[in-house]
Amino acid sequence: MANQTVLLVDDEPDILQLLEITLARMNLNTMRAASIADAQALLATQTPDLCLTDMKLPDGNGLNLIQHIQTSYPDVPVAMITAHGSVESAIEALKLGAFDFVTKPLALEKLRELVGHALELRNNAEDSSDHTLIGSTPPMVHLREQVRKVARSQAPVHIYGESGTGKEVVARLIHDLGPRASKPFIAVNCAAIPPDLVESELFGHRKGAFTGAHSDKPGLFQAAAGGTLFLDEVADLPMQTQVKLLRAIQEKAVRPLGAESEETTDVRLLSATHKSLAIEARNGHFRDDLYYRINVIGLHVPPLRERKADIPALAEYLLTKVAHDVDLGTESIGADAIDALLDYDFPGNIRELENILLRAWALTDGNVIGADDLLFAKEPSISESALPTATVHGTHPADTPPVDDKLLLESVEGNLDQYMASLEGRILNAALIKHRWNKTATAKALGVSFRSLRYRLKKLGLDD
Repeated sequence: MANQTVLLVDDEPDILQLLEITLARMNLNTMRAASIADAQALLATQTPDLCLTDMKLPDGNGLNLIQHIQTSYPDVPVAMITAHGSVESAIEALKLGAFDFVTKPLALEKLRELVGHALELRNNAEDSSDHTLIGSTPPMVHLREQVRKVARSQAPVHIYGESGTGKEVVARLIHDLGPRASKPFIAVNCAAIPPDLVESELFGHRKGAFTGAHSDKPGLFQAAAGGTLFLDEVADLPMQTQVKLLRAIQEKAVRPLGAESEETTDVRLLSATHKSLAIEARNGHFRDDLYYRINVIGLHVPPLRERKADIPALAEYLLTKVAHDVDLGTESIGADAIDALLDYDFPGNIRELENILLRAWALTDGNVIGADDLLFAKEPSISESALPTATVHGTHPADTPPVDDKLLLESVEGNLDQYMASLEGRILNAALIKHRWNKTATAKALGVSFRSLRYRLKKLGLDD
């Protein structure tokens, strides 16, 4: 950080002196201004790498200086110094584009963290992410512009949109383009954690805090230290946890279960949900004050049906990704298949498109996916829904031995995907042994294409 300069704007000499001493120990140069007018005059002669400004100044409000810098010097991050408890002012500053805020009396450790993150912006290129938002339609162009802007801030961002639209991709991109890119990105689906374990997962616990707590365990806030914590499906958090999350955001500290004191935490919080938090708050299912804090900046991820012109580019990208993931050959998609995709509304959005292409890629025997290879979801008709359970090799369900439902559920052990993968692996292994590892014969016996068999074996690690 040598030779970088910070503009300090405050009318209290003691605060200015404290800031100068602290930043000098970080090997940073400083410029002083006691008013908005002084700050604007200095900005006209030298562009600093960061500006720290007080909220209350003799000739106006620090928010006015933020607006001026955002307009005339958009590459300069601005952090607000505000009185303790002035939450509304701090949030307003973040909405105007402030990088972050720090409260008086100044906690020097938090101040140093803020300055360090702000100056990292200068070292982070916009194209340094492995994650990308595919598409050139107006909604996607607008979304990418918003992502670039919010990535330069530390403001909490709430990402909302239908299931399968790519909200986690947006969150990862915000992280990758921001000053915390070299630090952890921790994502958690709040709906997938049992309610009685949520607090332990988020904040950690001490040995003996509850039955089964045999040792200290750090929480996800601690795991994301210095980086980003992404809370997906945040609307599903229990009310009691919402209270503790609000305090963690406000105080930038967490208290592990069973601990006697709080621990400071340095994370950027991103959240997402497919629900409307405003409606959830109105109905009493989500705290108003927490909604106010995590929704400082809202980003809407559009559904696929509102940007259908992006489907051809998305299809090409997803097919390349599938081929790369399983280390098998790529293939193209025919014009008739593209037309079929464009005619479909995709209630499951990008996730559904990926699944459709994955099935088509695995099942087709040619090098080009055609319309006939695509399997779309459809609502069952009355006659279809009245049909009995699917038969196996022509055997009616009544002819098959009964299954103990309780035993079956116990076998799943709370992880259906893992159980199904294990079952599929056993079937494939048995079929390969029966046919003396002849994959062509095995595929024929199982009623799948040779490519589908290769894909399944690759996915389950049975292709050696």
